Amino acid sequence: MGEVIRLEEIDRERRRSRARVAKRAHLERAVAVLRENLAAAAVALRDAPDTSAQTELLDRIERLAAMIRYGTRMLGETPGSDVDGPSTAPAGCPTLT
Repeated sequence: MGEVIRLEEIDRERRRSRARVAKRAHLERAVAVLRENLAAAAVALRDAPDTSAQTELLDRIERLAAMIRYGTRMLGETPGSDVDGPSTAPAGCPTLT
């Protein structure tokens, strides 16, 4: 009887583990999409013709950055230079100056 209960506990833990892995994968994908949107907003800001468009894009960039920080914290990653620190944009990626 003890073995049956133990097998049920193992199976339950296995299901929980799979759910955690799936949730983490979804969260990682969401953060990646947010980063892609942030890069697109930065390009749009560079090419924005007037100050009203720039203001809207800056607001969008601030919201995206906040969501990225939140997502990385949920993933257990420490927010480092990727989001909060100085820009370390890869080659070919626009920077805001």
